[in-house]
Amino acid sequence: MKKTVHYYTDELNDDFAPGNIKTKETPPDFKYVHTNPIWKILEFIVYRIFVIPIAWVFCKVRYGVRIRNKKVLKSAKGKGIFVYGNHVMMVGDAFHPNLVVQPRKAYVVVHPDTTSIPFIKNLVMMLGALPLPSCKTGYRNFTAAIKTRIEQGRAVVIYPEAHLWPMYTGIRNFKSDSFLYPLMYGAPVFCTTTVLKKRRVRKQPKVIIYVDGPFLPDPALSTAENKQKLRDEVHAVMCERARESDYDRVKYIKAEPSPAAEEDTDEKVSEIA
Repeated sequence: MKKTVHYYTDELNDDFAPGNIKTKETPPDFKYVHTNPIWKILEFIVYRIFVIPIAWVFCKVRYGVRIRNKKVLKSAKGKGIFVYGNHVMMVGDAFHPNLVVQPRKAYVVVHPDTTSIPFIKNLVMMLGALPLPSCKTGYRNFTAAIKTRIEQGRAVVIYPEAHLWPMYTGIRNFKSDSFLYPLMYGAPVFCTTTVLKKRRVRKQPKVIIYVDGPFLPDPALSTAENKQKLRDEVHAVMCERARESDYDRVKYIKAEPSPAAEEDTDEKVSEIA
């Protein structure tokens, strides 16, 4: 059976998402939270009546999705939560959170590409997209939206690996920056790990999603230390869960720098020296 091989050089920044979208900047005054009654009615119809059933059918039929250990979310019943996951499926990563956190609504932090596609910006916003700001001045507006969703008892979903690596079966390194939000708003942290299992006949893997947590800060630690603590705990659990993956039709191999590139680097260093 034919396999796909991707070569990467930078685990933190390389992106293998398909498509070539012309990104539009997220302006500082971007409207994240809509209060217009008509908008809210349309949002309810789109999300609850159309998206949830479609997500369930897509996930179950195409990938046979199974969610394990969801009971841990009961410890935060009625509260806003943060959920961190590995970013390995383009459509699945948009649909899975909705199934995992039900009956809460999931609000997913996304790249501005998601709201750059003509004609569907309002649709993806109704589905729960939270596009990252394109400039520093936009972060006040962005974090205010996150605060609102947490206070409403919703789930804010973050993919800390940031970039999509389709069907990758490991857990990549990721920074602790996004773990500041749970500390800012006093919300518990959970994580999901998408595990990919081989099937005998179908080329699509079977998907198992594990839910773990809650992960909580230590009052004795500083903010910086707690960010790292939460990041390390989440990363460790995700790595342990990901060991169950055995899907091997897509491989990622770290590319070694070419001799010519190394020589060029050496020359530049010599020039600087």
